[in-house]
Amino acid sequence: MTDAAVAEGDLIARKEGSAGILRLNRPKAINAVTLEMFHDIDKALDAFEADPSVAVILLEGAGERGLCAGGDIRALWESSKVKGDLGKILWRDEYILNARIKKFPKPYVSFMDGIVMGGGVGLSAHSSHRVVTDKTKLAMPEVGLGFFPDVGGTWLLSHSPGEIGTYFGLTSQTMNGPDAIHAGFADSVVPSGKLAALREALTKVRPGVTSAEVKALIAGFATGETDGPVAAMQPKIDAWFAYDRMEDIVAALQRDGSELALSTLRMLNEKSPRGMVVTLKLLRLARASRSLEECLVREYRAALEVFASDDFREGVRAAVIDKDRNPKWSPPRIEDVTPAMVAPYFAEIGADELKFS
Repeated sequence: MTDAAVAEGDLIARKEGSAGILRLNRPKAINAVTLEMFHDIDKALDAFEADPSVAVILLEGAGERGLCAGGDIRALWESSKVKGDLGKILWRDEYILNARIKKFPKPYVSFMDGIVMGGGVGLSAHSSHRVVTDKTKLAMPEVGLGFFPDVGGTWLLSHSPGEIGTYFGLTSQTMNGPDAIHAGFADSVVPSGKLAALREALTKVRPGVTSAEVKALIAGFATGETDGPVAAMQPKIDAWFAYDRMEDIVAALQRDGSELALSTLRMLNEKSPRGMVVTLKLLRLARASRSLEECLVREYRAALEVFASDDFREGVRAAVIDKDRNPKWSPPRIEDVTPAMVAPYFAEIGADELKFS
């Protein structure tokens, strides 16, 4: 791979110095990722992995607004409406790519500047060196779409300290940079104004550079912050979200009755009841899982069930298509979500099971 760009399309993949650059290049859509972009990233990683002169990978987003606002939800919604197969294909290839990033043999640095959501988390938060900034707004907003935190989100959230991951997964609350470090989604806060200098330094590292050396290089630009505003709420969050049933979490928040508890309850009341019940079960199962891959297999089963569900179509309609912010969830109340409704999300799917090479 030469210094010339391989493609100036939705993904720009090129070598700059000793760095293999992956630039998500849909700035008008805050770099929302498409199926073709996942395929292009995979091909670029093949080339970068095989090239001994590429020392480090750098993931970044074009434009000023963020790294990535998530996946191409509108395309998924349109396919779901006509019982298409985009979900089956896109999530399979995306999840396999997420697992590859986690195990990539060269240092993989993600600049998680600005908005980082959904699919953008999958491309960045599994990398070996995760850089957030003073502008970072990271979220897993899927339960507001009748979905659940996927792309390995259940693995990441289940490894957050205490019940911080349960809180972020169920409320869709946004993390700032230090919050993301506290929750285990990032490693270092680098001021946005210093990213260009850090980027320049990364293009000059020697081939064969170790992960520890890249970590030390990044530390030279970092602020050292590790705890955001949510970390201060940890004792309360741990008490409220310690339960394995949504009804018990809601009851704990109601019992507390403080403004903080009630505002948290209001956030939950906006979300898909079925999405929250499925999310909570996925998070609890993830705690006992041994690997990211194990969680991705489970997420894929659940994602295919979500894709066929009215809740997903209604959640996307209300948030993205009509933008009326008034979804009609089915069922409308947490207490109406039965075990029989939830079971299909966790059932084995035979030949369609997610497989890693």
